[in-house]
Amino acid sequence: MAASEIGIMAAGFLIVSVYLSVFVIASTMGTAVTQQHRELAMLRAIGARPWQIRRAVAAQAVAAAVPSAVAGFALGGVLARWWFGGMADHGLIPPGVAFTFSWVALPVCLAVATVTSALAGVLAASRFAGLRPARALEEAAAGRRELGLLRLPLGLAAVAGGVVVSSVLARQPEKAGQGAFLVLLLFCFGVGLLGPRIVGPVAWLVARSAGRLGSSAELAMLNVTTQSRRFSAAVVPLVLVVAFGTTKIAMHTTALHRTGSAGPAPSVWMDYAVTGLYAGFAAIAAANTLAMITTERRRDLALLRLIGTHPLRLRSMAAWESAVVAATALLLGTAIALCTLAPLLRSAYGSPLPYLPWTTVLGISGGVLLLALLATGLPVHATLRRRATETLAAA
Repeated sequence: MAASEIGIMAAGFLIVSVYLSVFVIASTMGTAVTQQHRELAMLRAIGARPWQIRRAVAAQAVAAAVPSAVAGFALGGVLARWWFGGMADHGLIPPGVAFTFSWVALPVCLAVATVTSALAGVLAASRFAGLRPARALEEAAAGRRELGLLRLPLGLAAVAGGVVVSSVLARQPEKAGQGAFLVLLLFCFGVGLLGPRIVGPVAWLVARSAGRLGSSAELAMLNVTTQSRRFSAAVVPLVLVVAFGTTKIAMHTTALHRTGSAGPAPSVWMDYAVTGLYAGFAAIAAANTLAMITTERRRDLALLRLIGTHPLRLRSMAAWESAVVAATALLLGTAIALCTLAPLLRSAYGSPLPYLPWTTVLGISGGVLLLALLATGLPVHATLRRRATETLAAA
């Protein structure tokens, strides 16, 4: 096992998994806390202290994290056997080594999920809990558009760091393979922090031509532009899907195109299997966030119906919003993948440009768009099936 470097691979997978968990859970918890701003503001108005708000949010996060971690542990136990079998079939596990289930993973899962969720919840509620009650009620009604004092500089620093590391690796080809993953992480972290600042301008560019596409498209662009903070929470997990997937796939397709071989079969299987698991995790998080955002707007949809908006137009509006979210994620994810791949491909083949078959490009683009359409369209369909007055009463 030591000679096969199984421990090193396992440590690498664990580090990436924890990173993705922290990244996605923080984004999801931020969205969940934002949806409770009205209730939290009312609590502040009747005398709740800031520390009580933070404690309540942390308790909610832990209450959701514990059963989720147990369910993830059970699912991981099932997937682990499949994963072990695949590694053994491809010669990555030495012959004669049997699969052994370890209960040590349970406290690890619980620790990562509870600590990450509680910390993300407290950070998401910290500033809002410290506002005066009147200011909290105002922000709960109108929303917050500006970024925090630390979020903007940290996001810019992460993106700048990604650019610098990528440039350094381009001049030091022997270290390109070691530093590529760091470039990927820095860019994804920066995009996550700067999400509201990025989604808004992209939607504005699309909105300039929305008048020619109909009133539904124009309304959708207006929603995304004015609520960029809300929609950016859904863009971030999709960016992870596109960036990770495109980077791993392009490495092998470019190698196959340039040399006639995608690489050793075990290595190719490992990369595709890992990418599939990570992309699936991020895709579920993105779908969950989009569904949360759409469900939160059920009152707005009901009001639009009461003033005479046809359900078909509302569905069209939701589809356009999904298209903007998907297009933004594809653009940012592709840019991150290109910056990550450039030093690697230049050192290996003399050119920084990857090769991706059109079928792969269409598959990634279509998958992201379909995910966004389903995650948005299904909650909208469920909301429109109810009477508008019933939705308003329930909301």
